[in-house]
Formats: sequence, structure tokens, C-alpha cells
Amino acid sequence: MSWIVPIASVLEILMLLYVATMDVATRLIRNEICLALAFLGIASELTSPVQLAESLISAAILFLLLFVIYLKGWMGGGDVKLLTALAIGLPVDGVIQLLTVTALAGGVLALAHLMMRSLPNPRLAPAGSSFARRVYAVERWRHLRHAPLPYGVAIACGGIWTIFSRGF
Repeated sequence: MSWIVPIASVLEILMLLYVATMDVATRLIRNEICLALAFLGIASELTSPVQLAESLISAAILFLLLFVIYLKGWMGGGDVKLLTALAIGLPVDGVIQLLTVTALAGGVLALAHLMMRSLPNPRLAPAGSSFARRVYAVERWRHLRHAPLPYGVAIACGGIWTIFSRGF
């Protein structure tokens, strides 16, 4: 059973990279990914029912707190689902680390979007433009229309950091 945690960790990291990419591209976080992350969290804690119970309780409390934040319109529903799914399988100190690193990464993300205000308005990226140029053009266009931040990127950073810090 010791092979479950490393495999689950690698799969979680790959899914979080996918989530970050898709959140930038579409501003959507798929339910299937959140469900898979939750199942991987449960699978990694199957050897310790007490830790699994502690993890599920802390994830439930986190969900309730984030749901209130969602109802106030301060956070998207996909972000709430993603953070809750990542919290499943983590001990309480892991959840705190996840939230701390996510908040720090979110601050960096917000600063990057604030800096975009001073950058020139891009024209459409012509065919053959670099990936970075196309992402910049789309993000600047979204920023001008007051679109929300792709906070899934910050959550993915927090999740990956937490996974690496707990070890494989």
C-alpha cells in the first residue's frame, strides 16, 4: 500500500497543472477533476482511518467557510470545489499550508493583473504568434472587461507546493 501515495501525488500534480491551464483558457474548473482529486486524497489516506476522518472533517469545515465566501460573491464556485477537493486527504496543518500558499500565489497573480493596467492594449495576436503573446492578448482583453482572476492557478500552486512538502 506504500505505492498509493506516490502515484496519487503524481496524478494530483498532473491534474493541478491541467486545472491551471484550463482556468487560464476558459475560467472553468471541471467537476470531474475535483472529484478525481477528492478520490485520490481519500485513497492516499486509506491506511489510516483516523487521519481520513480528520481530513474529511477539516474539508467539510473548509467547504462551509468557503461556501459563505462564495455566497457573498468573493470567490467562484469552481475555486470552492477545487480547494475542498484538495483538502480531502490532507491533515489540518496541510490544509493551513494549502490556504497560505494559495493566498500568497493569489497575491502574486493579483499583482500581475494590476501591472497589466499599465501595459498597452494588445491587438489580436496574429496567426503564428507565440503562446505567451496569445495568452497576454487574451488576458489583457479579459482584464479590460473586468473578468475574474484565474484563481485556479493560485490554488494549483498551493496544491502542488503542499504535495511536494508532504513528500512522496
